[in-house]
Amino acid sequence: MDLSRRSFLAASATTLAGSAVAAAATTTAPIPAPTARPTSPARTWNPKKAVKIGMVAGKGSLTEKFQILRDCGFDGVELDGPGAFRAEDVLAAKEKTGLLVPGVVDNVHWNKPLSDPDPAVRAAGRKALEAALREAKAFGASSVLLVPAVVKKDVPYLDAWTRSQAEVKQVLPLAAELQVKVLIENVWNRFLLGPTELARYVDELQSEWTGVHFDAGNLVQFGFPEHWVPVLGKRIQKVDVKEFKRGRANYEGFDVKLNEGDTDWPAVVAALKLVGYDGWFAAEMGGGDAEYLKDLGRRMDAFLRT
Repeated sequence: MDLSRRSFLAASATTLAGSAVAAAATTTAPIPAPTARPTSPARTWNPKKAVKIGMVAGKGSLTEKFQILRDCGFDGVELDGPGAFRAEDVLAAKEKTGLLVPGVVDNVHWNKPLSDPDPAVRAAGRKALEAALREAKAFGASSVLLVPAVVKKDVPYLDAWTRSQAEVKQVLPLAAELQVKVLIENVWNRFLLGPTELARYVDELQSEWTGVHFDAGNLVQFGFPEHWVPVLGKRIQKVDVKEFKRGRANYEGFDVKLNEGDTDWPAVVAALKLVGYDGWFAAEMGGGDAEYLKDLGRRMDAFLRT
């Protein structure tokens, strides 16, 4: 998590409760029903572990960082985009190490949100998303993570909803052409504050090339992430892994080792199994050297390999 994101989180926390009230009054369409609960877990369970590339400490080459992650027992790494990496470097690193790139994280959505009042800013954000989709295709990734909107004093909730959906819909033909999904992440952006809202937002896009990039740690401050899983169900296409400790001020709650906070990862995994999820889990935490990453991998295995 970079400093700009942390600063945003700190500024956001105090207004979330009021935004929830505003959210309830934005539209009158019916709220989507929770996904039906299966009666048994998925028949197979073979989750894959990844981290965000920024978590690998040091100034080595991309191939060297990929190799560190492979040696530490990870299956993949998520990259930033657009413009952060050259396709030839990514493909060379993949070929040499066998590490996969399951997804790309849009690195423009905070500075050029698709909810901005200025059409030029929205257009720039949309073009960046299109570029990230093309990079994801070139890297062999299956998704781009998107924060679709940011609610602010001058960006009302309803405007954030309608503007961002309009921009995402313009991108979906390209996503379908490339066969790369646009996945909506739940973050501290005063938007999509409950699982039914997130489900409805995705459903209204009416495309198989959208879904949810589920971040359980982002929910602990305000609720219980395992409660979101049955509602979102098959919409969940990727999962971010982080920890959070309640009772700390704003983003300081994230500064805790995995499995030492209040994210009930065994409960989250159990819920994910019940809705048939069997995919990627990408850590988004503080970075470190190989020893740190090995320890992180073991901590992830504590709830993924049970």
